[in-house]
Amino acid sequence: MRASFPFSAIVGQDEMKLALLLSAVDARIGGVMVFGDRGTGKSTAVRALAALLPPVSAALVGYHPEGAIPAKGKAAVPFVDLPLGATEDRVLGALDLERALGSGEKAFEPGLLARANGGFLYVDEINLLEDHIVDLLLDVAASGENLVEREGLSVRHAARFVLVGSGNPEEGELRPQLLDRFGLSVEVRTPQAITERVEILKRCDAYERAPDEFAEDWRRAEAKTLKRIARGRAALPDVAMPEGVLEAAARLCATVGADGLRGELTLMRGARALAALEGRDAASIAGLVRVAPMALRHRLRRNVLDETGSTVRIERAISELALV
Repeated sequence: MRASFPFSAIVGQDEMKLALLLSAVDARIGGVMVFGDRGTGKSTAVRALAALLPPVSAALVGYHPEGAIPAKGKAAVPFVDLPLGATEDRVLGALDLERALGSGEKAFEPGLLARANGGFLYVDEINLLEDHIVDLLLDVAASGENLVEREGLSVRHAARFVLVGSGNPEEGELRPQLLDRFGLSVEVRTPQAITERVEILKRCDAYERAPDEFAEDWRRAEAKTLKRIARGRAALPDVAMPEGVLEAAARLCATVGADGLRGELTLMRGARALAALEGRDAASIAGLVRVAPMALRHRLRRNVLDETGSTVRIERAISELALV
């Protein structure tokens, strides 16, 4: 099988890579929405991160019918692409018609959510996906369970995955109430620096010519990244959350006018995951400031009297509150 493009070999797009790493450390952050130009490595980065993660217990991924003997051995971390034309039955799962017609047996045919259990579910151009499908995805991603009740079947199975959506805002917007339910939102742009563009060309060319050799050249860098994620996951439960960091999160959300409390919750989880990823014992205000644009930019109301971008408004609030 052809080697995946190494995560560590992706040039630039630092905010997107950090958001994916934070979600890999703490899936409770709630997924990542990536907005930006086409052809900027969005799907490559998500695939690369899934391929980087070590095999996990086969009993923890995919679909396992109730009462079945737990699967043994190891399995790769699932990466599932959800196509735009996917029906509700294909996403959630449905009656296995072949078995129903062939033997009269009512059996469940797992959908894409079951396949993604324990891994990543990626939806390119999620802003063009039907709203009710996006609603279903976000409900299941938040609960970690998929309940299917149809044609006399009632099946409940685990569906714990990191949801990553991407899209170009020029082709359509995601409803704000859906966008708000993504933990992090990042923006990627086509690189403008010539040196960066040339470096991307060199690495893509080297990968296309000899993918296995290219992956081997990046093996040590990939091992370091994997070690950071593993250490972060192990340390996460013990990372302290000082009162001052929580107060800073609340003051920042109040200042920018973020609705609800999802902003504060994501800030708290993101700052803690960042501390774990960087090997620190406690979350810090500096870490909170780094995470803030990703956690809040998609939660700000449009202000007709202030046409500046949401990222600028967040940075301005951080400055006003003297958090830096």
